[in-house]
Amino acid sequence: MKKPLIIFGTGDIAELAHFYFSTDSEYKVIAFTVDATYLTETSFCGLPVIVFEEVTKHYAPEKYELFIALSYSKLNAVRKEKYLEAKAMGYRIASFISSSATVLNDGCIGENCFIFEDNTIQPFVIIGNNVTLWSGNHIGHHSIIKDHCFIASHVVISGGVEIGEQCFIGVNATLRDHIKIGEKCVIGAGALLLADAEPEGVYIGVATERSKVPSTRLRGI
Repeated sequence: MKKPLIIFGTGDIAELAHFYFSTDSEYKVIAFTVDATYLTETSFCGLPVIVFEEVTKHYAPEKYELFIALSYSKLNAVRKEKYLEAKAMGYRIASFISSSATVLNDGCIGENCFIFEDNTIQPFVIIGNNVTLWSGNHIGHHSIIKDHCFIASHVVISGGVEIGEQCFIGVNATLRDHIKIGEKCVIGAGALLLADAEPEGVYIGVATERSKVPSTRLRGI
């Protein structure tokens, strides 16, 4: 029998969570929940939407698990807040780990993690609570990703890297081995980090500029 699960949120991330948990996990999604201020519909994905402030009246914490399906708003602070609120209510917090991910770290993965397909998590990696790993990342051996981080797609985190709490790392970023990323850092898409990053740093890769030659003048295309 599958475990009953409630998902916090009714946005794109929640819809994805519903899909992944429903098709590739030991859980059965039975309802969604949102703060009363954001309740705009009573049904989502064919399931009821319950006010978060009253969710314990409908679904007792000792019988149901909960998953916070939010993105990286305010440097993951919103997801962190709701994760901590759900724990304070007494809910056990579920994680999703794709069966198509390569996970070799003996399950050292915390609560409310959302780990998509094609991630490679090498031996001796430690992943904290409330961490999202979008699809296709490489997490090198002996690396540590602390709580409340969001790692976008196709990020390369080399061996022995330590990433502080509430960091965001963008698509195709590369982090060299044995560096430390301070808390609340933003590493932009395509950025290359070769040294430690101080807390609250912003690192942006160089964008490709448009050529002065128009495409109609290119030969062989």
